[in-house]
Amino acid sequence: MSAPGFSVPGLGAIRTIGQVFQLGITVLGYLIRRPHKFQFGEFVEQFWFIASVTILPASLVAVPFGAVTSLQVGSLIQQLGAESFTGAASVLVIIQQASPIVVALLVSGVAGSAMCADMGSRTIREEIDAMMVLGVSPIERLVVPRVVACMAVAFLLNGLVSVVGVGAGYVFNVFMQDGTPGAYLSSFSALAQLPDLYVGELKAVIFGFIAGVVASYLGLNPGKGPKGVGDAVNQSVVFAFLVLFVVNMILTGIYLQVVPPKGG
Repeated sequence: MSAPGFSVPGLGAIRTIGQVFQLGITVLGYLIRRPHKFQFGEFVEQFWFIASVTILPASLVAVPFGAVTSLQVGSLIQQLGAESFTGAASVLVIIQQASPIVVALLVSGVAGSAMCADMGSRTIREEIDAMMVLGVSPIERLVVPRVVACMAVAFLLNGLVSVVGVGAGYVFNVFMQDGTPGAYLSSFSALAQLPDLYVGELKAVIFGFIAGVVASYLGLNPGKGPKGVGDAVNQSVVFAFLVLFVVNMILTGIYLQVVPPKGG
């Protein structure tokens, strides 16, 4: 017990992390235990909204990501005298790391902030309290469809970003670094494997889940008034970014330990 007027430093942050984790477990519980009550109409509406606001930005951002990755990796490999592996290195970096990160940033920054603002405005208008009084679970009715929509869009968007990024990297490597098209493609097929694609898609789904849960939690727990909603939106973006980068590091470490490299 802490004395009156005394607060333990960092206790609020730990409590928030625990509550976000609890909300994530609750969402998974609803998906597993009661699939027949899934709000399909709300899911379709949120899926369309998230896809409409992220497809074009994702495609545009994937081009410089693929180009920069190809230029940097190609330059480094040329210094090492291993030009024949430029394609494999560039494509693997894009598929395993760059593409899921781009998807995570867009889903959490664009769609997550909009979700947080919508749910925060519902909360300060006491719509959430009214739903609870009527016996309707706001998590089941509002949070679960939004989280599933984030996961579905992230999964599909990751494939689009991967294709656009790889295409941009190929163009920049062949036309700006005098790379050989045949060597670029052959090195990729020689060193890449299906688990490289699987882990990228898995990361995208997990990142979409995290972005949806974080945005929903802060939308359900904003400060007082419109200013509190604005602060919650800003916090949702920052908090989601921090969590996503940490989770990406953990997943990458696990993947590199569990899946052996091709030919290894």
